[in-house]
Amino acid sequence: MEDGFKLGDSRIAIIGLGLMGGSLALVLKGKCAALYGIDSNRATLELAIDKRIVDQADTDPAKLLAQADLVILATPVPAIIDFIQKLPSFVQEPCIVLDLGSTKKDILEAMSFLPEHFDPIGGHPICGKEKLGLENADVNLYQGAPFVLTPLERTTRRARNSAEQIISVVGAHLIEMDAGEHDRALAFTSHLPFLLSSALALSTPLEYSPFIGTGFQSTSRLAGTPSSITLGILQSNRENVLNAVSAFQKQLSEIHTKLASNDFQTLKGILNHSHDAYHSLLEH
Repeated sequence: MEDGFKLGDSRIAIIGLGLMGGSLALVLKGKCAALYGIDSNRATLELAIDKRIVDQADTDPAKLLAQADLVILATPVPAIIDFIQKLPSFVQEPCIVLDLGSTKKDILEAMSFLPEHFDPIGGHPICGKEKLGLENADVNLYQGAPFVLTPLERTTRRARNSAEQIISVVGAHLIEMDAGEHDRALAFTSHLPFLLSSALALSTPLEYSPFIGTGFQSTSRLAGTPSSITLGILQSNRENVLNAVSAFQKQLSEIHTKLASNDFQTLKGILNHSHDAYHSLLEH
């Protein structure tokens, strides 16, 4: 494969036209030679064609993938891994493969077994919202967001160029890192917050709903994410998530102990420290 890649000359297929894939399609339409959408949901494809979000759409990958020189996998993690294993049956010509999965280690392992005519690179745009589906796609979803790339040893300069051009056109900012490091970090910054939101929603009595304000809404928001998206993430990043949960439990247990023993002086110190930690994390 040549080192050069021009987004404007490329034929891009997006597998999965939900929130992430659909939002990406909204940005890429008109900026590439052709844009194809593949999704198992016919209503989603009809919406994509009706709104002219893609040039062509189909439920059958075999009808479109042979034309693509860049395939973007934008489905939940288990479906990404499953589709990677099926790719060789659809594509016989040189092709770049970029995924948008929320965990990377298992996806990159699957990518490593692709035949030589595939040029894979792992990716994860750190953005989104709990309302999924193409109907909630947002052309500005990626704007200003971190977009992690996790290259394989076999990843070429051409694949890097393609991903970097996409990151540039959607307005995200590039972070390159190891897949294992990515999964350890996201366990704390993404997967643990989902579990905390879920626990908060489960532990709050229904009769208290009239008293819910913006604090509860923002803290529990992620609990509104369907398990069809999150369960695969938790399964593929289980050990890292367990470590993050343990770290949180340790902090919560200390707060519980100080509150139970009326040690408000020490509790004040803990809360002051958490206040400083919050600002440091956001300003770093």
